Amino acid sequence: MRGSIEVIAGGMFSGKTEELLRRVRRELYAAKSVQLFKHALDERYAAESVVTHDRIALPCVPVQSSEELRRHVRAQTRVVGIDEANFFDDGLVTVVQQLADDGMRVMLAGLDMDFRRVPFGPMSALLSIADEVMKIRAVCITCGEPANYSYRCEGGDDVVQVGSSDAYEARCRTCFHMGTRICAVPHEQRPTLNIGASAL
Repeated sequence: MRGSIEVIAGGMFSGKTEELLRRVRRELYAAKSVQLFKHALDERYAAESVVTHDRIALPCVPVQSSEELRRHVRAQTRVVGIDEANFFDDGLVTVVQQLADDGMRVMLAGLDMDFRRVPFGPMSALLSIADEVMKIRAVCITCGEPANYSYRCEGGDDVVQVGSSDAYEARCRTCFHMGTRICAVPHEQRPTLNIGASAL
C-alpha cells in the first residue's frame, strides 16, 4: 500500500473533526486496520474519543506527544487518524513522514491558526509536506459569511486554551476586528436556525 499524508485544516467550528471521522469511517467500512489518535489536552467531550461539536464520536487513543503516538502505532496498522494536530510538538512532522514512508495513510485534522491568527504548532509544516490538503471554512457568527478565524471571547493570552462555543467564535476577516460585540450576547439570546414546515 502506498503511504500518504492528508491534512484537514481550518478554524473552529469548520467541520475538521467531522471530515476526519468521515474518512476514518470509510476506511473502517473497507475493513482496513485503523488507529485513531488525539492530543490528550482535548478533553472537552470525552477523554478517549474523538468527538465533533455535534457529538459524533469514535474511540481513540489520547497521547501527550508525537513520540508517544509513534510508540502506540501497531505494525499492522494501515490507516492513522490524528485529531487536534495543532496541539502536538514539532516532532509530529517527522513521525507523520515516517508513517507515510512505511506505507500508511495518515490523516490529520487541526487548527491552522491560533486565536491571534498565527500558524498553530506544527500545522504549517504539516500543510507543507501533505500530499493532500483540505482547508475548510466555518460560518461567521456575526455576518454569516465564510469564516477563517477563531475569535477568543474569554480567557487570557495563553495560546493553548481548550474550549468550545463558550470560549471561541468563528469570524470572517472583517468581523474578527469588531471585538466582543457578539461574544457579549448570551448564547440563549443568539439567533438560531428555525426551519419549519413552511420553509421546506
